[in-house]
Amino acid sequence: MAVHEIKPNIYSVGAIDWDRRLFDELIPLPDGTSYNAYLIKGTQKIALIDTVDPPKEHELIDNLNKLRINNIDYVISNHAEQDHSGTIPKVLELYQHAKVITNPKCKSLLMDLLLIPDDKFITVHDKDTISLGDKTLEFIMAPWVHWPETMLTYLREDKILFPCDLFGSHLAASELFVQNECEVYESAKRYYAEIMMPFRTNIKKHLEKIKELTIEIIAPSHGQLYKRPEFIIGAYRDWVSDEVKNEVIIPFVSMHGSTGKMVDYFVDALIKRGLTVKPFNLTRTDIGELAIALVDAATIVIGSPTVLTGPHPSVVYAAFLANALRPKLKFASLIGSYGWGSRIEDHIIGMLPNLKVEIIKPVIIKGYPEEEDFTSLDRLADEILKRHKDLNILENEEQLK
Repeated sequence: MAVHEIKPNIYSVGAIDWDRRLFDELIPLPDGTSYNAYLIKGTQKIALIDTVDPPKEHELIDNLNKLRINNIDYVISNHAEQDHSGTIPKVLELYQHAKVITNPKCKSLLMDLLLIPDDKFITVHDKDTISLGDKTLEFIMAPWVHWPETMLTYLREDKILFPCDLFGSHLAASELFVQNECEVYESAKRYYAEIMMPFRTNIKKHLEKIKELTIEIIAPSHGQLYKRPEFIIGAYRDWVSDEVKNEVIIPFVSMHGSTGKMVDYFVDALIKRGLTVKPFNLTRTDIGELAIALVDAATIVIGSPTVLTGPHPSVVYAAFLANALRPKLKFASLIGSYGWGSRIEDHIIGMLPNLKVEIIKPVIIKGYPEEEDFTSLDRLADEILKRHKDLNILENEEQLK
């Protein structure tokens, strides 16, 4: 990433990772990502906000050299995860008078993860400030907006919010600022779904907290910057709300065709009743697409064959993911098949303790589906339709058309 001037004496100095396709050995990155770091030159002090993932440290250092930075006074660490903090030791090696400014919890993690010595830290608390001369940094504690030590930094005079992972997107792009809001919306929603959704309740609180700030630019630690902050803040308000859509998500696996036949019939049955359906064949699905679908949906119906009396391993992973992400689902059920015996209902429902859902009676059949089994699937579709009507989400969506 080239050096970009955001405002006078405020620079983007991070790195773009065009080729990265997997994050934390877990999360698909179809559009790459960036590790954003920001340099702020005050009349008296210079601060660096966050760093980059260690494999990209040379790009950060090259960018600092391009600006002829001979001294850094403060390294602000909003979050201890290594894609943001991992190059702090190198920065401290090159700029030996620099101090790391962070909160006590983040300090403890940085000492554990990066072995930074105690005497290199200055700790701050909520609403504390540090002056750079003509520029003032305010620190806003935001625990569990992602990790327990996450904080945000606000540059008062220039009205820029540096929220670290909050409002981010895994998107490699040559343009510094958002140009195409539709494209960024999809990347930001994927990012929220895969990373931020488990902390939905806390994010809701922190959105209220930043309402008091006048924000002209949001500069997250991944993806592009927002010159229209209300765009991404509004999207987050929608995603973290308790409102759900008239959607049924069906992650499924079929080994010998029985469960697949059930899913095909069930999808048609739901569509005939006016429900939006999103099936995901787990042997082919980008798991990030499933996570995105879970953001707004009212209902999940998991489809699984029986493997040694339990669910298929891919279904286990999908159930684990849904439970970990804690989407605002209202209802859940299960369809599936077995040969000689099955306990998939107990196994899967037992894997969803974090979901505050009503379990609608599953349809588990023996062998290949027959007419009576299709009748049971129709009954399940009717039950889901009734629950959606009770939430008034069908009527609400009709009004929006």
